[in-house]
Amino acid sequence: MKVLVTRHEALVQYFANMGLTFDKVIAHATPEDITGNDVYGVLPLHLASLADTVTTIDMNLPAEMRGKELSLEDIKKYLVDISTYKVEKI
Repeated sequence: MKVLVTRHEALVQYFANMGLTFDKVIAHATPEDITGNDVYGVLPLHLASLADTVTTIDMNLPAEMRGKELSLEDIKKYLVDISTYKVEKI
């Protein structure tokens, strides 16, 4: 299952424009939401280790933009990369 963890509606739209859809979109992740799933978004490492894969949306946001609602234009402007990881707890 593909899960997107975000509070930004524009990020859902960004992925939809790329043709990428999700089985679940949530603002806050729990272990039940992500265990064994392919998760997109930002997760603390203890939760990331429960996911099959974690795909981050790497952005170079200026300090004044942090914590604010992002528009689709903001995402396009500040997006640096999209990277997928496997996180393992040892």
